[in-house]
Amino acid sequence: MPYNSNEKELEVLKYWDENQTFQKSISSRDEKNLYTFYDGPPFATGLPHYGHIVASLIKDVIPRYWTMKGKRVERKWGWDCHGLPVENIIEKQLNLKSKKDIEDFGIAKFNEACRSAVMKYSEDWKKIIKRTGRWVDMENDYKTMDLSYMESVWWVFKELWDRELIYEGKKAMHICPRCATPLSNFEVTQGYKDIKDISATAKFKILDSKEKFGFGQDVYMIAWTTTPWTFPGNVLLAVGENIEYAFVKVLESEKKVNEAQAPGIKNNIIDTAETLKQNYYIIAKERLLDIFKDEEEDVFEVLKVVKGKDLLGLKYEPLFPYFADTKNAFQVVSADFVTTENGTGIVHIAPAFGEDDYEVGKKNNVGFVQHVKMNGTFTEEVTDFAGLEVKTKDDHTKADIEIIKWLAHNNKLFSKEKYEHSYPHCWRCDTPLLNYATSSWFINVTSLKKELLKNNKKTNWVPEHIKDGRFGLWLEGARDWAISRNRFWGSALPIWKSEDGDFICVGSVEELEKLSGEKITDIHKHIVDDIIFKKDGKEYKRIPEVLDCWFESGSMPYGQMHYPFENKKEFEAGFPAEFIAEGQDQTRGWFYTLHVLATALTSGDNPSIPKPKSVPAFQNVIVNGIVLAEDGQKMSKSKNNFPDPTIILEKYGADALRYYLATSPVMHAENLNFSEDGVREMYNKLINTLWNVFSFYEMFAKKDFEKKENFQSDNVLDIWIISKLEKLIKQVDEKIQEYKLTEASRPILDFITELSQWYIRRSRNRFKGENIEDKNKALQTLNHVLTELTKVMAPFTPFISEKIFLEINKNSESVHLELFPVCDETKINEKVLEDMELSRKIVEYGLSLREEAKIKVRQPLSYLKINKSKIDKAYLDIIASEINVKQVLFLEENDSEENEILKEVQDIKVALNTFINEELKKEGLVRDFVRTINQLRKEQKMTIDDKVVVNYKTDSDLLKKVLNDYKEEIKKNVLAEDIVEKDFEAEDKKINGEIIYLEVIKK
Repeated sequence: MPYNSNEKELEVLKYWDENQTFQKSISSRDEKNLYTFYDGPPFATGLPHYGHIVASLIKDVIPRYWTMKGKRVERKWGWDCHGLPVENIIEKQLNLKSKKDIEDFGIAKFNEACRSAVMKYSEDWKKIIKRTGRWVDMENDYKTMDLSYMESVWWVFKELWDRELIYEGKKAMHICPRCATPLSNFEVTQGYKDIKDISATAKFKILDSKEKFGFGQDVYMIAWTTTPWTFPGNVLLAVGENIEYAFVKVLESEKKVNEAQAPGIKNNIIDTAETLKQNYYIIAKERLLDIFKDEEEDVFEVLKVVKGKDLLGLKYEPLFPYFADTKNAFQVVSADFVTTENGTGIVHIAPAFGEDDYEVGKKNNVGFVQHVKMNGTFTEEVTDFAGLEVKTKDDHTKADIEIIKWLAHNNKLFSKEKYEHSYPHCWRCDTPLLNYATSSWFINVTSLKKELLKNNKKTNWVPEHIKDGRFGLWLEGARDWAISRNRFWGSALPIWKSEDGDFICVGSVEELEKLSGEKITDIHKHIVDDIIFKKDGKEYKRIPEVLDCWFESGSMPYGQMHYPFENKKEFEAGFPAEFIAEGQDQTRGWFYTLHVLATALTSGDNPSIPKPKSVPAFQNVIVNGIVLAEDGQKMSKSKNNFPDPTIILEKYGADALRYYLATSPVMHAENLNFSEDGVREMYNKLINTLWNVFSFYEMFAKKDFEKKENFQSDNVLDIWIISKLEKLIKQVDEKIQEYKLTEASRPILDFITELSQWYIRRSRNRFKGENIEDKNKALQTLNHVLTELTKVMAPFTPFISEKIFLEINKNSESVHLELFPVCDETKINEKVLEDMELSRKIVEYGLSLREEAKIKVRQPLSYLKINKSKIDKAYLDIIASEINVKQVLFLEENDSEENEILKEVQDIKVALNTFINEELKKEGLVRDFVRTINQLRKEQKMTIDDKVVVNYKTDSDLLKKVLNDYKEEIKKNVLAEDIVEKDFEAEDKKINGEIIYLEVIKK
């Protein structure tokens, strides 16, 4: 019977619950022998998917393994509760379109709605996590919205504040206009998408150009941008001091004049007839051919060439009239980031949008112009476009098109062009982001960079390349971390401010109670915003921002234990964590924030967490890849392009799914195209095969079998499989300790395949035979192998490992409470392994000769010859039995006879005699007959204990003779009390072309 994974696994889950096996796996280990594991908290606002199952698998395998190594491994579940993901859900539910809508609705009501929605799918999570076999404490979980957790977050913030690592500043950073809040740079990296946009090149008229240059006509500098909506905020043009710039005259043509008759934005380059009269331009010399690539030959003439430094200080007419009085604006300046790789070699500068632009504006002391509000709409000063959204989710080019039309209408457009590029979007609401200069609170990460890089060297990354690659490079380029959000549902920034600009940072509930004189039971924004206190004659009100939810995630080690207010000794004994695991995207998320905060808290002469040296938050980390649909696309419910995990678990079981994922590239931060066929394959090859091996053992171990400790066998098959087992133990043990789960898990399948297809098949006659001593050796060996194998497999496939272990070891409580096997090198017989490998190669070549001669294996042959004369007789018997020949002889030089076919591979030669005499033919028929009867027994679900009578009817004299001559042998092999010729009705069978009618009657 095939192994019923779902039924058996549900039985095991019930057993674990009834016996509190998980709890015992912790309590049975010494409290002083800790192994610390941090579990990154998911949001319960959505259902778990395959990505979560992958992460959960890793987080279960490693703790199970170290528990079996004798460690005490606490596993506490947590929930992410704050931030935009939750807010966005409530906004949709309440039909709130903007930040202002939330404020009008009421922040307190909004936050309480968020609180009530946080745990929406928690029960679904509990079911799927439990069903996959993961052991984790979900009853005593932590939540980032709990007062104890939030107080630890305040403590972390206060410690950084006291170390002067927190500051308020104004910088250009990405904001989400819909959420009206800045995002940290690592959040921005999570939302890039390819979109089609419109770029524009505008003409900037140089003032007094006729007098300055003597051309008799106006001269224009042209500048290109991929964000035309920023043009109204232009205040400077930047050039490279050492770049060569050409003064060019555009030559008119009849074709061009005809094309340009209708004003607008239809044409790609010069758009109106009026443009052709205003045809003197300054452009980087290297860019000329690219800029005029679509024009006729000889369309321009270079009048002169100057260096960028010769253009500095030139004044130009404001492109738009809205901010014409801006201080020190509308002049040409230099910037070292200007290149000739694209555009015109002249950069339009709008300091409110972009880090480089912001710094250029500061350097040149230009009045600050911010023509777009935080909500992404043009300000009232931009009278022609006031209130228009500059970058919307539904139509991101709408504002750009309006700007380009205005430029064209006012003869200020040089060209426009459609193009495709990668653009950042909000990682939660999918709105296009704006690079926007705004105020925020920051952590001074750049001052920690040296320690961050040093601590990264102390961490074992799997896969290793992420250490100095994706993560290391991110650390090298790390910028200060914007940690404040202009939002509502999150940990309130614990900063109170007086009217004269003095700040007080609060680090605990007790401190706030002393300052305010109030009893504090909740420190969410809508509560603490109402807490005003006085100190030294000054009144302090809390600043309105909340903390980035990633700051809370990075505070997880401290928050889950309410450190340092509780569990101080326990926390410090287990910090840093031995192990964490998450997806590749967390290299710029959770991994990063954990790393930054741990480094900050353990650095300096008086670290916040007492450590002799600065340490990372974790010592070992496994980074998994992304699970995609089978066609390589992102898994999507709307596309229905992936199988429901619950259905997969019901069909094949958690063990098969776990092993499929554990052996896949997803364990090495590579993408996996999920395939149900892959899970089915693991069920068949690993789970069902192992169960069949166990069922075979169980069939023969029922009678008079008594397990013996430290038994020994001199049978080469037993010695071989024990040697293989010890090597497996060593390899799995070493690779799990290196946190390489794919390398640790894959050898298990190879071992089970050899156990089933070689050891069991070659030992069948030993189990069935009458040699009690040899039969006992085989049973003792298989009992030992299955017992130790289930221990090795337990971290990866906990259900079937438990089931088989308990069936074999009736007095044991759980395989997961056992110690992980230790390799016994003395049991590894390299000579046996080499000889068995040679024997298997000989068998492989012998069977290929059978296939070449089209002779089935059930047909006995007289002999096989081999050129390996030193091979032991025990192996010759195995080879003879496997190839089904009467004997194995040794091949001499030039030894060739009639009816022999030869195969030579490398230094191995085999010759098979293919002649089948009458006696061999009869023996072949016996084999076929035995196989047919046993198949009928199987179809009738008979066991080894069922005795039968076989009735037959045939007109074949040959079959009758075979059944008569080999009756006793056949009875023995089919467990029959008698074989009787009888007249009856039955379906006919064919044995080697001969027709026979058979029935098997149970006695």
